[in-house]
Amino acid sequence: IIHLPAIAKAVSDVTGAGDTVIATVAAAIAAKKSHHQAIMLANIAASIVVSQLGTATVSQPELEAEYQRQQGQKLTEHSLGGILSNEQLLLAVEQSKKNGEKIVLTNGCFDILHAGHVHYLAQAKAQGDRLIVAINRDKSVTKLKGVGRPINNEARRLAVLAGLSSVDWVTCFDGDTPEALISMLKPDLLVKGGDYDKKSVVGWQQVEAYGGEVRVMGLIDNCSTTAIVDKITQQS
Repeated sequence: IIHLPAIAKAVSDVTGAGDTVIATVAAAIAAKKSHHQAIMLANIAASIVVSQLGTATVSQPELEAEYQRQQGQKLTEHSLGGILSNEQLLLAVEQSKKNGEKIVLTNGCFDILHAGHVHYLAQAKAQGDRLIVAINRDKSVTKLKGVGRPINNEARRLAVLAGLSSVDWVTCFDGDTPEALISMLKPDLLVKGGDYDKKSVVGWQQVEAYGGEVRVMGLIDNCSTTAIVDKITQQS
């Protein structure tokens, strides 16, 4: 399920808005856009027609101009550093790809940031031009790591990661895996740290299917969030 909030505008007449949405989605999918991109464009098209009296139409130049305007606006409205919603991140990635930049994505819980994380993320950034870190939401961390986790909630985890010089953008993903986000963003390179076989990395098939690459990076030995939590628990 893809949910995008309506674009706030002065509404003059809603006649034909539904037809505009359906037509725009159909045209976008026919043009090989993703479902997320199609709905985003339809949302923009609807915001244009409802601001006009009577049954209005939207031209391609109008749609492109409004898309570019909102793209610039959304990229400057995020609240802290490189913390972006999935929708804002898609816009940022699209612009970076137009500029010829290589997009790297990694994911994880990143509950208590430690030296191993910092080293690994610096390695990941060195593989491309832009590094995206996608983190599990709190509910997912609890499901994966157990009761008492996360130690730091998602807002704090996002803030800490956004402060690293190696990280360009951070976001949360819904569910227990980042597969939907990977399908939406289509990063050039998917990176994972640890003793993984490439084919055990979640999303590897999606990435290689569209021509991307998957790499596994080494981590610093004896450096993990779980080990830190266990040590604190023992000492207390």
